[in-house]
Amino acid sequence: MQNHATRDLIVGLFVLVGLATLAYLSLQVGGVEFGAAKRIALEATFDDIGGLSVRAPVRIGGVKIGQVSAIGLDEESRPMVTLAVDAGVAISTDSTAAIRTAGLLGDQFISVELGAEDDSLQAGEAFTYTESAFSIDKLVGRLVHDAGVSD
Repeated sequence: MQNHATRDLIVGLFVLVGLATLAYLSLQVGGVEFGAAKRIALEATFDDIGGLSVRAPVRIGGVKIGQVSAIGLDEESRPMVTLAVDAGVAISTDSTAAIRTAGLLGDQFISVELGAEDDSLQAGEAFTYTESAFSIDKLVGRLVHDAGVSD
């Protein structure tokens, strides 16, 4: 039979490992990153950002290359999103930033579709081409409105 001190030590270590794992998973789900690669800030202006939030991922072809660092309004009161993107990723100047939804009702993220230009966006520059969030509410409203109109 094991002595009580050894058993208590093993149980204590098991609980500590469980708590550390729970803390790590909570931070990962929350989108908090530690020791991330050097990032540059890029800007994108949209007509409608839908439910996009800070720390939403930025992806190219499904691969995460950064996250949304800030959301605000520009001089014309249009939604402006600041993206923190890995500095090692070359994003051409004619690339498109589009707001997409993961699944039918999932979280929103920024999808970058690369262009063909040789020049890359530098820190502080903005995307020329953007695509706003798809709004199911607007689509349903348009369908209801159009269904009520008959000639």
